[in-house]
Amino acid sequence: MAQDIFDKIKKNRGPLGQYSKGVHGYFTFPKLEGEVGNKMIFRGKECLVWSVNNYLGLANHPEVRKADADASAEWGLAYPMGSRMMTGQTSEHEALENEISDFMQKEDTILLNFGYQGMVSAIDSVVDRNDVIVYDSESHACILDGMRLHAGKRFVFKHNDMESFDKQMSRATKIAEKSDGGILVITEGVFGMAGDQGKLKEIIEFRKSGKYQFRIFVDDAHGFGTVGKTGQGAGEEQGVHDEIDILFGTFAKSMASIGAFICAEENIIEFLRYNMRSQVFAKSLPMPLVVGARKRLELLRTQPEHKERLWKIASTLQNGLVDSGFDIGVTNSCVTPVFLQGNLAEATNLTFDLRENYNIFCSIVIYPVVPKDVIMLRLIPTAAHTLEDVQYTIDTFVTVKEKLDQGEYKSEEMATVEVDK
Repeated sequence: MAQDIFDKIKKNRGPLGQYSKGVHGYFTFPKLEGEVGNKMIFRGKECLVWSVNNYLGLANHPEVRKADADASAEWGLAYPMGSRMMTGQTSEHEALENEISDFMQKEDTILLNFGYQGMVSAIDSVVDRNDVIVYDSESHACILDGMRLHAGKRFVFKHNDMESFDKQMSRATKIAEKSDGGILVITEGVFGMAGDQGKLKEIIEFRKSGKYQFRIFVDDAHGFGTVGKTGQGAGEEQGVHDEIDILFGTFAKSMASIGAFICAEENIIEFLRYNMRSQVFAKSLPMPLVVGARKRLELLRTQPEHKERLWKIASTLQNGLVDSGFDIGVTNSCVTPVFLQGNLAEATNLTFDLRENYNIFCSIVIYPVVPKDVIMLRLIPTAAHTLEDVQYTIDTFVTVKEKLDQGEYKSEEMATVEVDK
């Protein structure tokens, strides 16, 4: 007799889901309420928040709020109805694509209704069973899910390790030559957990040298708007922006909204318009989000002070943490990880202490995302934070690290919290 699928699910809740009864609503699926900013309401009290993707502080910029409100009043959330190909095309959508192309200095752009599904679908569209994918081991889940649809071969290289990249490219080249396929290299501009930039320049040097022939697809969700002289991303920062063949960016980080885009040559974007299943068979981005994105992009272009403010906060935070003896890894972006040593119970007890007794809310990252007995506190600085926020956080982290080192967070079980539903 076949197994009941539901019985199987009940027995295996997954690496995170197995803890759901004790952590849901607090460590996972927490409710942050109030206006998006440096301080928000968590469980009825104000907390200093380092876990919101609002890099440039645009979520509550008065011009942004007005643009969002005016567009909602004029168009509502329903328009346009249908996919872009069928009934979802508007002049506003086209205008936003053109403005992104101009800003990113790329030939053409396609809007995506959601970044995650857009990345999955783009990978599925670009490669076929004869092609080979070579990708960084720390690539985002959307990249991994996109590759699950790929019927051909794929090889993973150790994170930002060019010796490993060289080895995998050699293997990929042999297979591509036999199958008469091509090679797509996929990596990230800024890796969202550890905050280090992908080695785009080094990867592209392999192509320039003539050693390998490939196209490169860069997910720069965290780099767009935050990295590079103008905010074009990690490619601009590393001087290889023009060499990136397919460039993905999102509105969900620096622009504090929903939606995403892909930039590439005109003929590649034209191909994607007619072959990306996530766009052909899904509703177009609602008008208020498009109009709001145009305003956000305008501010990103014309008001560099937001990015300057972001980096002042990020640099002060990162330098202060290092000066206080903390390990922040090799980040060279605004993403700020803080690595500590401890088990799951210590991680939850420390985080509970931060939230309940010091009113600091930051994300906790544990195994399997990081190695066992490593606690990563992930901080996302924004232009909305203040220098006082930074100093208070550093001082508090010094205190909780002392508690951790002295064994005050040790426990037989992880912290659990009663949460009203």
